[in-house]
Amino acid sequence: MFQLSEDEINQVVSQIVIPSKSYFGGAKPFAFTEQGVAMLSGILKSDRAIDMNIAIMRAFIQMRRMISSYKILERKINEMENKYDKNFPLYLRHLNS
Repeated sequence: MFQLSEDEINQVVSQIVIPSKSYFGGAKPFAFTEQGVAMLSGILKSDRAIDMNIAIMRAFIQMRRMISSYKILERKINEMENKYDKNFPLYLRHLNS
């Protein structure tokens, strides 16, 4: 668990996750890491807590998949640039000047 920074608070306000910075009475909200959510599941036993825990863990899995796909895309773009940039030396010199 960690406390959100001012920038992170501004992001969650701007994305309408929370209505305003004063929503928590001026206190900085806390957030859980994936490991924190997993640890919490060992403590909370109600059906609702278990359902929320499962939903949160699924969200972390989806985020990990999204991040992974961006890395794959970045690698593919870099490979294409390395492969095809050498075919356009005049154009690249013009861009860099």
